[in-house]
Amino acid sequence: MTLNLPLPDSIENFINEQVAIGGYSNAAEYILHLICQEQARSARVESLLLAGLDSGNSIEITDDWWEQKRAQLVQKLDRQQQ
Repeated sequence: MTLNLPLPDSIENFINEQVAIGGYSNAAEYILHLICQEQARSARVESLLLAGLDSGNSIEITDDWWEQKRAQLVQKLDRQQQ
């Protein structure tokens, strides 16, 4: 697949800088690297979400739950600062 993307000069300059700094052969190699990183990150997020779903019983998150969680964190911070 070939993509032709019109880019503003500022982005083109940024890409060219990253190619030079990162030792890439060309802009296409740099952009391919970014896409592969994003693909790996996306797979990791999906894996973590699935692990979370399989981690135990679910709980309902309500405004009261958030308030209790906030109060617990504030108490923990207060204890650490003493």
